[in-house]
Amino acid sequence: MQASHSLSWRGAHGGWYVVAQVSLIALVFFGPRTLPSLPSWSGTVGRVCSILGAVLAIAGVAMLLAGLLRLGSNLSPLPYPKEHSNLVQSGPYSLVRHPMYSGGIALAFGWALFVQGWLTILYALVLFAFLDIKASREERWLVERFSDYSEYQRRVRKLVPFVY
Repeated sequence: MQASHSLSWRGAHGGWYVVAQVSLIALVFFGPRTLPSLPSWSGTVGRVCSILGAVLAIAGVAMLLAGLLRLGSNLSPLPYPKEHSNLVQSGPYSLVRHPMYSGGIALAFGWALFVQGWLTILYALVLFAFLDIKASREERWLVERFSDYSEYQRRVRKLVPFVY
């Protein structure tokens, strides 16, 4: 197997993105949540944030799973598109071009609100920025693979429905 087709983190198909993404997700869920010097989320604000966080996290899981299921046999752990894949533009892919990333971002922010973690919000922001960069790289490969991807980019938002 050639190095460019390797599933290793150094592979030419973006394996290192997967390693970094898993590390950031672990930080969101298992990293320190706050610092003693930061204010607590008490009373009504804390309860409202926990409820909003739970709703956002559930919506994120739903979007992530919908994207996963709709992608079907096109699914790959790498951002590089699989050989003999087709461009999926329906279902959650009609709302955003990267619904699994969108779902993961919503889940991360939902979790941060649910656990009321100031640092967890920071980790979610870093995850958002990272997934935006990863999606941009993935899209360069998708433009090369699919002649109609540029039109899809003009029509459908990247990560946040109707916004971005």
